[in-house]
Amino acid sequence: MANLYLFYNKELREKARKLRKEMTPVERKLWYDCLSNFPLPVLRQKPILNYIADFYCSKLRLIIEVDGETHGMKEARSYDERRTKALESKGLKVIRFTNYEVLNNLEGVRIKIWEELPKEF
Repeated sequence: MANLYLFYNKELREKARKLRKEMTPVERKLWYDCLSNFPLPVLRQKPILNYIADFYCSKLRLIIEVDGETHGMKEARSYDERRTKALESKGLKVIRFTNYEVLNNLEGVRIKIWEELPKEF
């Protein structure tokens, strides 16, 4: 799949840098226990469009999001839906995991992410 350039809001660069330095404990767990050894490069806190993706694999055009407790609130769900639609409109796939899933079923999360790899991996 072609790696097309994705527009991003350059004003988000500094915020993304800060978020990389201050990962949540759940993001840190997913990164160090799962994504840091993924067979393809994965970026943390990647600005895409007007958003910052928690994790992004450009080779797969895959965004991996970790949703904390606030994502269950009505306003946050609505925002997440709009955000996902905007990202998917650019040919990206978004998969989401809750904090609970990462903390209590990391192996299931890992399997779901690894299923995104082409068969040759």
